Amino acid sequence: MAADEIRNDERLRRLEALTDATLSRLDASDLLDELLDRVRDLLSADTAAILLLDPHSRQLVATAAKGLEEEVRRGVRVGLGQGFAGRVAETRSPLILTDFTADDVVNPVLVEMGIRALLGVPIVAAGEVLGVLHVGSLRPRTFTADDVRLLELAADRAGLAGQIRNQKLEQATALALQRSLLPSILPEVPGVELAARYVPGHAFGIGGDWYDVFTLPTGWLGVVIGDVSGHGLASAVVMGRIRSALRAYALISDDPAEVLTLLDRKVRHFEAGNLTTAQYAMISPDRTVVHISTAGHPPPVRLVPGGVAAVTVLPADPPLGIGDSRRRRRTTTLELPPGAVLAFYTDGLVERRGQLIDLGIGRLAEAVCPDPPDELCSKIMGTVGLDAPTDDVALLVVRRSS
Repeated sequence: MAADEIRNDERLRRLEALTDATLSRLDASDLLDELLDRVRDLLSADTAAILLLDPHSRQLVATAAKGLEEEVRRGVRVGLGQGFAGRVAETRSPLILTDFTADDVVNPVLVEMGIRALLGVPIVAAGEVLGVLHVGSLRPRTFTADDVRLLELAADRAGLAGQIRNQKLEQATALALQRSLLPSILPEVPGVELAARYVPGHAFGIGGDWYDVFTLPTGWLGVVIGDVSGHGLASAVVMGRIRSALRAYALISDDPAEVLTLLDRKVRHFEAGNLTTAQYAMISPDRTVVHISTAGHPPPVRLVPGGVAAVTVLPADPPLGIGDSRRRRRTTTLELPPGAVLAFYTDGLVERRGQLIDLGIGRLAEAVCPDPPDELCSKIMGTVGLDAPTDDVALLVVRRSS
């Protein structure tokens, strides 16, 4: 009985060491280091290592190690299904190797160190394999079922840390993209007043919506609004490439339709599979007219002094990258008298689940008035926008000075 109590006490000590609340207070990298120290101690192992899955290359990358630091220094990568760790990840099952040879592993560090036994388990979170946790022994050893269960518990903690690490990395990268791609301060342009809003609809803080304003060498003013489908880092990266390409094409053509035609070719070739809408307007140097072309994007709302705000009627040219590439895109010319207002937006502002988008655009038209652009943006976001948007929202208001 005393022996059973000792074994139970030992199991409890092991579990407490891996579920200790202090682990949750560590950041992701420190948690992985501390977890490996505890795993190596509790299992009396000589080495412990974590390899995380790179989702792009579909390779396991040595990320943290104790006793196997050389594995991390060399940047060891293991393909799914290859070697010891690759098989653990592919099968999503624990694996034990004893008396293995160089043919059983693809990581030369394991052989060079003289490891005689290995136990590995997959790191899984939300049904997805994030990586592999393995321990090794420099002497012959038989790992037990209790050892497997303990390592699986450690892998659960590592999975949580891996998720947090990936989320923080993607959030930080997306935030950096947002700061570099969305103008934090709109330019001061003679003859027009400008204001904009961007509200993320998802946790990452950025998606594929964007707006842009730039002055061309000819004195024309370029105004852009666009939307790449999807959310998060992947959409933001595509958005950044499309934004840069449009700026480049704007320098070689003074026709918005031609600029969007060139951009369409770029999207078809380099961004295939991404649904992208865009609208490009050019305001003349004297600010009296606007040339505008749209690629599947909701039309702007225009208000002229003495009139009622209305949705601009534009030719329905297709989004970028889809439809008949031989179809000619079209440019529409609009008058822009002193005091006129143009409101550009993305569909997240006006689209509601279960409603026709026309209803939302109608609400926007009712909200547009001759107020200064910044005040008008605040009014639109407060009356038309959702309290908790489920899609990214971009709004750009242009008013010609009186």
